[in-house]
Amino acid sequence: MGRVSSNDSTSPVLSDSPFQSEPNSRDDARQYVLPLVVHIEKTAPPARTDATRTAARAVLVMLSDERSAGEGEWAQAMRDWQDARIRKVVRRARGAEWRRACELPGITVTGESAEVRVFPPVPLDGWPKELAKLQVSGTDLDDPEPPAAPDLAGPVLWLNPELDMSAGKAMAQAGHGAQLAWWELSDTERKAWRETGFALSVATAEAGRWQELTASGLPVVRDAGFTEIAPGSCTVVADHPALRG
Repeated sequence: MGRVSSNDSTSPVLSDSPFQSEPNSRDDARQYVLPLVVHIEKTAPPARTDATRTAARAVLVMLSDERSAGEGEWAQAMRDWQDARIRKVVRRARGAEWRRACELPGITVTGESAEVRVFPPVPLDGWPKELAKLQVSGTDLDDPEPPAAPDLAGPVLWLNPELDMSAGKAMAQAGHGAQLAWWELSDTERKAWRETGFALSVATAEAGRWQELTASGLPVVRDAGFTEIAPGSCTVVADHPALRG
């Protein structure tokens, strides 16, 4: 599954859902964003599916880190972020840009070919300069070989087969799905998942299966429509064994 390094049960479709497209009470709070930076070198870009999976794991690692809870150094920023819209933005970095990003407080999660660094939330208009200058575009990654079939015995983040999302958008949406699953799990279930290194699969559902998944009662991400796709679009279903039926 790769290594994790660092330095320094309610339905998700609620009236104040952080992913709901309609205006709600969360819009009144100061808006924060969770920055994720994917390491993309021109000569050796990561595989798309692995980058998407690694981004989802990075979100879970941030949520479960002791610095994000209680009186931890990131706890207030995490609370402020989760009280407003749950925004995530994926930017890319290479070479010196990546090295500078890694000097900021955060956590780097490594997959099979991907490296993603996640940072504590920042105000929407208050990005650190080292991250603000990084580009959002250019994260269009491919899978050089067909991805392995998802492990249906474990957690799976199912992507909507009808949406054409950039790799960066898919990474952010997978992170949303992982977060919704995390919110619905018990402490014991969270601990068990963490002990696996947050093992999970990412796969695009077949059309018929997608319809079943969205009606199954599993957490569904409904995008707010800030970028790329229409507001209210269902992007990801978070299928965790503890949440099935």
